[in-house]
Amino acid sequence: MGPGAAMWRSLLGLRQISQRTISTASRRQLINRVPEKQKLFQEDNGLPVHLKGGVMDNVLYKITMGLTVVGTIYVFYVLTVASMPKKQK
Repeated sequence: MGPGAAMWRSLLGLRQISQRTISTASRRQLINRVPEKQKLFQEDNGLPVHLKGGVMDNVLYKITMGLTVVGTIYVFYVLTVASMPKKQK
C-alpha cells in the first residue's frame, strides 16, 4: 500500500467520526408553537395582520413609516435643489 491508501483510510475514518458526532449530538427539543400563532393571527380583533404580532410589530411598523416619510421628504428636497439652476459667477 502506498501513501495514497493511508490518506484514503484516514479520510474515511474522519468521515465516520464526523457522522457519528453529528448524528449523536444532543438536540434541543423545539416546542411546536404553530397552533398558538395560528390562533393569534386568525383572531378577529380589528387589527391588520401585520400588527397582530404584538408590540415589536408596532415598533417596526412605526420605524418603517417614519423612514418612508423622511425619505420622501428628502427626495422632494433633492429634486427641488436639482431643478434650480445654479447661479453663474
